[in-house]
Amino acid sequence: MKKRRILSDTSEWTFELIERYHAEIARVAGQYSLSTYPNQIEIISSEQMMDAYSSVGLPVGYHHWSFGKEFLNVEKRYKRGQMGLAYEIVINSNPCISYLMEENTMMMQALVIAHAAYGHNSFFKNNYLFKAWTSADSIIDYLVFARNYIEDCEQRYGYEEVEAILDSCHALMNYGVDRYKRPAPLSLHQEQMRQKEREEYLQSQINDLWRTLPGRHAAAGSVAAARFPPEPQENLLYFIEKHSPAMEPWQREIVRIVRKIAQYFYPQRQTQVMNEGWATFWHYTILNTLYDEGRLSDGFMIEFIQSHSNVLTQPPYFSDYYSGINPYALGFAMMSDIRRMCERPTDEDRYWFPQLAGSDWVKSLDFAMRNFKDESFISQYLSPKLIRDLKLFAVLDDDAMEKLEITAIHEEKGYRYIRQALADQYNLGSREPDIQVYDVDHGGDRTLTLRHTQYRRRPLGESLDEVMKRVSHLWGFGVRMETVFEDGRVELTHEARMEKRKLATP
Repeated sequence: MKKRRILSDTSEWTFELIERYHAEIARVAGQYSLSTYPNQIEIISSEQMMDAYSSVGLPVGYHHWSFGKEFLNVEKRYKRGQMGLAYEIVINSNPCISYLMEENTMMMQALVIAHAAYGHNSFFKNNYLFKAWTSADSIIDYLVFARNYIEDCEQRYGYEEVEAILDSCHALMNYGVDRYKRPAPLSLHQEQMRQKEREEYLQSQINDLWRTLPGRHAAAGSVAAARFPPEPQENLLYFIEKHSPAMEPWQREIVRIVRKIAQYFYPQRQTQVMNEGWATFWHYTILNTLYDEGRLSDGFMIEFIQSHSNVLTQPPYFSDYYSGINPYALGFAMMSDIRRMCERPTDEDRYWFPQLAGSDWVKSLDFAMRNFKDESFISQYLSPKLIRDLKLFAVLDDDAMEKLEITAIHEEKGYRYIRQALADQYNLGSREPDIQVYDVDHGGDRTLTLRHTQYRRRPLGESLDEVMKRVSHLWGFGVRMETVFEDGRVELTHEARMEKRKLATP
């Protein structure tokens, strides 16, 4: 046993202690070759943490009434003891900003530094989705630009007008992302310079597109024309921003802001299991390493193990607190299992994962973190041992069958089926309805036609009527929803009339 030189023996924290713990955590992270952005650590109150938590984790973002509503809800549940606060909030930026809560104990501050400032930070910097789709160097500038722009619009056009546009955009955020092309990063200065040019250019394009049209009340289909757009468009907000005949320039800019924020969150939605599993694995590994070196006290570790176990709690399916598979628990179990297969492989591991058995676990984990998202990570790395440990099996709930069917258990065929079935649950393509812009009646009444391609006969949810009203509000004219069934039939399944709002007549 090495001589213990513990960093502190009380739960109280000071700025000096935080700096000492941070230096030790950074040293250990370096030993494990974690590559991160520079760190910026901020101390905030629980009130500020609730505010940030209610603002979808963006403390410098624009204001919206829904964030205030969420704040009151979080505050009420927190004060009643019905929920705990997030221990930390971290922003994917360069430098990476991690917020610590001043009410935390010293152990919790150290845990959050290891989890956020070195776990999440290294994931943000190196995972291929974040490298391809987010701009860590410019996101803070863009958030500041967005907040200032929307505040200016509220002063010029009124709160109600701005909130109505934001409400509709928020309803469509998941349909406001580019999946196949990377948006260009811009600094705050560049964004402000180009915003004016963009308004003028977009408006000239809109006017040109609709210049030859008959009046708004002309009959549908009165002018025959080729289908527009020529190919279906999956980014609804982008299409509306570029082609809505009823929007003013400032409204198009707000649509653009919301879809840019949606784009920022797109990689996070695809990597929740990996991102949280990676950060949890590293706070566990770094703090245990420090304990083994004699830098942490027994009391520190007992408190840490309790907090760490709470994070990994997986309520059973019949619990009132069950809300699906805990991403922290699944991600941490998979990361730990990869290390186990590298260091202590069994014959089963050598058969299923010959590339991992006996390899360098730091390099193998680093490769997995860099090159996968949740769907492909589970499909590639979920082992038979972990399937048994987690007691996973497959249940088929088919609406064409009277009873549920157990389709996979713990044998070789079952392992492959369970792994693929679980991976499919994290595929955004199967989790979210496939809805695309199919046609615009630009020769008639300007109706926008959307097409929903059904997946496994799943109908659209109860919120369809409200979402259609939001689309119609942004488009400025009627919206139709057609459904493409598995047998190829296409039927009109919903229609929304235009909601009243002031139009910028071309």
